Amino acid sequence: MKVLATRRLPGLAWEDLDDVEVAPLDRLTEPRPDVDVLVVANELVGERELELLPRLRLIANYGVGYDQVDTAAAARRSAAVTNTPGVLDAATADLAFALILAARRRVVDGDRSVRAGRWVHGWSQPAALAPGEVTGATLGIVGLGRIGSALARRARGFEMRILYTKRTRLDDEGDLEWRELDDLLRESDVVSVHVPLTRESDALIDARRLALLRDGATLVNTARGELIDEPALVRELVSGRIDAGLDVFVNEPHVPRDLRGLPNVVLTPHIGSATVSARHAMTRLVVDNVLALGRGDPLPTPVAAD
Repeated sequence: MKVLATRRLPGLAWEDLDDVEVAPLDRLTEPRPDVDVLVVANELVGERELELLPRLRLIANYGVGYDQVDTAAAARRSAAVTNTPGVLDAATADLAFALILAARRRVVDGDRSVRAGRWVHGWSQPAALAPGEVTGATLGIVGLGRIGSALARRARGFEMRILYTKRTRLDDEGDLEWRELDDLLRESDVVSVHVPLTRESDALIDARRLALLRDGATLVNTARGELIDEPALVRELVSGRIDAGLDVFVNEPHVPRDLRGLPNVVLTPHIGSATVSARHAMTRLVVDNVLALGRGDPLPTPVAAD
């Protein structure tokens, strides 16, 4: 099978593919009836790309999120879509919790202060005091899927009270407490977002819902920037009313200028899955899906058309 990939994926599993061409999608200007498989990293794949790949059988997405892939258009052309769930849960949950700690304890702002020679003595600088503790705080998880559940396991180690919201309430909640989204936002000291980006979840946390957050709350997003009304979030952060840890943004790699100098927000460059083991495991899943297609076997991680 002919595989067209927009990048070479990391890890030894990539070597298991025989006929691979690496080229960005913007170079796809002429029909390529020879291509059977397209490997992307949540890049735009719509009618234009599908028309230029008339014999495409599989779009193998490198990542869990596939919101830029037109799954309905792919299904109409009998092209399957796969993603890489499960193998990056720990890495992303680790980063989410790192952002919680960094934002709540002003780790990055403290680092800047030390490097700039502004450190006098912590006891004599009330402004340097962290806004809130993590241990014993109330954590609200928006979307209790694999990554949200992994975050909950980490939160238990910090004796956090855990609220959650999801479309289907758990049968056995254990120590978790279900809330409607608005109530979760009102009650939580920390809110972490872990839902996929869909038409329904776009701007899920809008200006009205941001206003529900209590003063001093921390909002963490390692999912998709579009899940939160970014201009409204910027206004809340500039006001100093809340803190945030953000790994994702609406117009990546652009980050709103007003955010970059704020002491109450920690910014990372979409690195939720950026560990060697997670990225290599993601490559393994991409390759396994391609090889399964070639053998005529069921795909390991197919996604349903919207």
